[in-house]
Amino acid sequence: MARATVPASNRPPRAATSSRVLGLAAGLALGAGLGFALPATSLAQDTPAAAEAPASRVVTLAPDAPERYTVQRGDTLWDISARFLRDPWLWPEIWHVNPQVQNPHLIYPGDELVLSFVDGRPRVTVERGNTVRLSPEMRGSALDGAIPVIPYEVIASFMSKPSVVAQEEVKQRPYVVALRDRRLVGAAGGDIYASKLPTVAVGARYNLVHVGEPLKDPETGDKLGFQGVFTGVGRVERNGNPAKLMITESARETLAGDLLFSENLEVPLDFVPHAPSRKVKGQIISVVDGVSVIGQYQVVVINRGKRDGLEPGHVLAIQQAGEKVKDPGARAPVAAWSSAFRSGFAKHIQLPAEQAGTFLVFKAYDRLSYGLIVQADGPIRTGDIVGNP
Repeated sequence: MARATVPASNRPPRAATSSRVLGLAAGLALGAGLGFALPATSLAQDTPAAAEAPASRVVTLAPDAPERYTVQRGDTLWDISARFLRDPWLWPEIWHVNPQVQNPHLIYPGDELVLSFVDGRPRVTVERGNTVRLSPEMRGSALDGAIPVIPYEVIASFMSKPSVVAQEEVKQRPYVVALRDRRLVGAAGGDIYASKLPTVAVGARYNLVHVGEPLKDPETGDKLGFQGVFTGVGRVERNGNPAKLMITESARETLAGDLLFSENLEVPLDFVPHAPSRKVKGQIISVVDGVSVIGQYQVVVINRGKRDGLEPGHVLAIQQAGEKVKDPGARAPVAAWSSAFRSGFAKHIQLPAEQAGTFLVFKAYDRLSYGLIVQADGPIRTGDIVGNP
């Protein structure tokens, strides 16, 4: 099918395009970026999903959306989505009407995304070589080399050496049951015995993590998990119950009760970014590496989880709580001699919260969730509020 385009001189200004068409075009932009496209008829029809979508969820193109973009190695779907959409996470509001799309991870380096206008309406397609495809289709090849939603290496590193351990993990993970020769502490070259370790290949490596101080909910005081401290690496020498491992690397002493996390831990990232279906409000309670100011692609922990309706792929807005400041215009003028005394009784005013970024859940437990800062609009700190976007 030949590509139909409208010359630049005939293209309608983007501001004059209806929000519904822009929404559909934005969905197509991401559809193309994920290896699928909405049927062309979707541009000419009002689907129930589009008609019933709340006004707050209308998807619009980014003001500087490129007409062409070649996917680069190292790109993520979130980054690509942000090139085409003002709010990257909103694209599922458009494409979810296509039930045949099972997996969005179908875009590869070298794929070229093309934004064009057909019959005065914008759409995005994928070009590979000299072939232009406008019809709906899906690539059926393996996912090796596909562009991930978010940086896989960041998530895998955190999950294999967690700095926060949920209570469920403490109960479910393999753990050091004893050290050889009745030793109290283990170091490089020493042997340990582990319980609950599944049968694995001899030589498989596990990170050893000490269960540290409890992590409490700042709102209720309830214990949600524990600080995790990396102690070293163990190599499986013999399977069984208990299994035998040798400590090959030490960062600090290994103790009985320390947990085991596979170095090759697989982290499923085949989720679709979307907004929670119910109201969520929580706080950032911990950050990897203990930094004071959090930036993009850092892992943080919030005090909300499955019981609050959260699941991998949920997107939350981060709000920086406004400060309480003295209102200089709220007190009557006083004599100079008493102004210093009276200033202590000045009226205070609460400044409004300001959006500071966007948080994407990649692992949810009962009462806490791990997530990634996918967008940082300002300084983000522990204690900042997370809620529905």
